[in-house]
Amino acid sequence: MLISKLKRASIITIRIVTIIIIGLCINTYNYKKVSAYTISDDDIKNYVENVFHIKSKAILTQDLECLKNIYNTEGKLGQWAYQYEEKKIKYINNWAEKQGVKFINIKPKTKITKSKVGEKLSSFNILCSTEYQYIYPDQPDLINTSKIGTYHCLQVVNKNDELKIVKEWYTDPFADSLNLENIKVDDIKEFIKVQPRRDFSNINEKRKNALQYAEKFCGLSNDEENEFKYNKKYKNFNCEGGDCANFASQILHEGGKFKKNSAWNYEKGSATGEWVNADKFTNYILNSGRASVIARGSYEKVYKLSYKLLPGDIVAYEKKGDITHISVVTGADSKGYTLVTCHNTDRNNVPWDLGWSNKKIKFWLIRVHY
Repeated sequence: MLISKLKRASIITIRIVTIIIIGLCINTYNYKKVSAYTISDDDIKNYVENVFHIKSKAILTQDLECLKNIYNTEGKLGQWAYQYEEKKIKYINNWAEKQGVKFINIKPKTKITKSKVGEKLSSFNILCSTEYQYIYPDQPDLINTSKIGTYHCLQVVNKNDELKIVKEWYTDPFADSLNLENIKVDDIKEFIKVQPRRDFSNINEKRKNALQYAEKFCGLSNDEENEFKYNKKYKNFNCEGGDCANFASQILHEGGKFKKNSAWNYEKGSATGEWVNADKFTNYILNSGRASVIARGSYEKVYKLSYKLLPGDIVAYEKKGDITHISVVTGADSKGYTLVTCHNTDRNNVPWDLGWSNKKIKFWLIRVHY
């Protein structure tokens, strides 16, 4: 695959690249002072893929030394980037403990959208679709799969003949909360453990259509033709504050056949606040009678009631009195635990509370009346 904006005519000449693999840890690229070599698209692609495999493997193994090796931790920005990854690894494993699950595989798939390669400093814009597979220990043959999409900006420096990340920024689905303090983990785990699998085969056609639309245009579709893509009929509002309510509105309109009106409307790239703003969207669907509240409150207050949610329903996330995010229910895992799909960051069939673990966050579980 050719890398966008990296023309072969301008590909620079650098020292030959080698890859060292030690056990589960894929080491950084080393530059041998032997002969000249023209870096290829495949070399860059392989380097980026290896970085994301290291990050994913570190979650499974909690091998922080291997992870630390890809960052330039002598610099402030590189140190911050590594420390954030370290914190995220601890959170995901803590969440797995709360949930009573074991992650068995994490598979990243990357797409470089922009690159600028220099002799000392290089930068990349990258889309990454990461597939998380987990099991419940008493159901080892039932593998649950979730996908999470992230958008990364990486700066990489050639330091002492090694490539190191000196700066990393990305839209992270775990950034809103990486804390599981003050919840009764054992009680929650025991409750989840005894729940049965849920059957959604009898949901009505509008709910089925809403689910299909969410799967197709979430940006992480299992259909390769639609992977990394949104519906081109609609503007992407991620750069204007977020696209989650816009996507939820699309699901209700395109899938659930809810009619637009003067309050809730999208036309020619322009949307009303009720269509595109998470707080206004929630108020609109509730006040219009198109939906009603099942429960609202902290995780401990609502998690048992989350099993009432059906595909096409809504989970809204409230922080400091404002609803800042919207997800649409698209299924349940092998223990009946509700899964959601959304934009910014992109999720496809992800446990509804993953990344939202904070006692100050309130969850709105909303029944949509299809």
